[in-house]
Amino acid sequence: MPDRRGEPADPVAAALAAAFLDGPWTVAELDRRGRWAVGRPRARWVRILTDQVLERFPRPPVDEPRALRAFVARSTPYGRARAAAERAGEPLQVAHLVTATTAMGRNRWGAPALDTVADLAAFLDLAEAHLDWFADVRRLQVRAPAGPLHHYSSRWSAKRGAPRLLEAPLPRLKAVQRTVLHRVLARFPVHEAAHGFVPGRSPLTGAAQHVRARTVVRFDLEGFFTAVPAGRVFGVFRQGGYPEPVAHVLTGLLTHVTPLTVLRAMPAGGSGDERYRLRRNLSRAHLPQGAPTSPALANLVALGLDRRLAGWARAAGLTYTRYADDLTFSCADGLDPRRLQRAVAAIAADEGFALNPAKTRVRGAGARQLVTGLVVNEHPNVPREEFDRLKAVLHHCVRHGPDGQDREGHPDFRAHLLGRIARVEAVNPAKGRRLRERFDAIAW
Repeated sequence: MPDRRGEPADPVAAALAAAFLDGPWTVAELDRRGRWAVGRPRARWVRILTDQVLERFPRPPVDEPRALRAFVARSTPYGRARAAAERAGEPLQVAHLVTATTAMGRNRWGAPALDTVADLAAFLDLAEAHLDWFADVRRLQVRAPAGPLHHYSSRWSAKRGAPRLLEAPLPRLKAVQRTVLHRVLARFPVHEAAHGFVPGRSPLTGAAQHVRARTVVRFDLEGFFTAVPAGRVFGVFRQGGYPEPVAHVLTGLLTHVTPLTVLRAMPAGGSGDERYRLRRNLSRAHLPQGAPTSPALANLVALGLDRRLAGWARAAGLTYTRYADDLTFSCADGLDPRRLQRAVAAIAADEGFALNPAKTRVRGAGARQLVTGLVVNEHPNVPREEFDRLKAVLHHCVRHGPDGQDREGHPDFRAHLLGRIARVEAVNPAKGRRLRERFDAIAW
């Protein structure tokens, strides 16, 4: 079976790596266990390999057994011994096999310690077979026909440009993902410039950073979730200290490869290049738009992007914030938008993202400056037309009743209106109170 990188697995190298990890990390013990694993007590090449392993890994790499296995497979002593054994007609074989011992590496942020895949299954209250089914690390669902084997429901929606695909996990997988979100990902640090999907931050806290700026420039990242590949997610969990096998399964739980039947149903919209990039991203393991963990993981993957853009902004005398895929820069003095766009595009590309040039916006103090949907010219406020539309809907609900006023077909119209009112209250309490009074007068 191929390993995570798609390379053919070498069972002898895997057995050697597992044997090395199964005991004291000393020259004599590694040498003894290595010869035992291949059943060749006089194999001098194992001692040479042992010296190289200890030089590369001064401490036992219990959190990265795959890296140890790859090192053994590519080492010169092992390669020469394997070739010599083939020539002699006695190819190397596995004589004794143990399960590789894994454990947390440096637990930087105090996340739950999960040393093995079995620990992960217990943490999620799943049988290991069910964990394997949900993670689908072999991506068997890609070609499976529509039916109960799939863990996501998919729905295309048209928008300006390429269409958007909502991939929502079904209830059982969604519950597993929420556990990972609240008990694991919540421990990982997010950059101070990120204001979307971060507890204690909001569109208001992001917009407030740009009030009374002379110039506001906004950029949009193309395909923010789908542009994040599984390898970047795996890297997030490895940074958190999780051993490779655990990080590998966690990545499978939280990423998705869009089934071929869904890709073939992509509706019209967007340029040829946009459609190609979207299809390419969806065809590989990516963050599904609709999973509860995707926003938090996208923030964590974008940590390097935020650090670099925030540093560049400070050096240039600018203020920078990000709300999901919306990047905003502002300054009290003049700035060169073209120079800014070149710098932001280069940094974003280097971090694995791309700007959508059609959505770049430059607004001076004489124009209405919008940040995360709020006007920031003098103080954060909801746009006048948004307030007027909501006021009109509430007025008609009072006069004619709420039935028939839900023109967009919201599943819970009452909760929808309360959410819109709460948004206004958070930004402008006086206007919010007036809307709340009208809502309270509705006969539900």
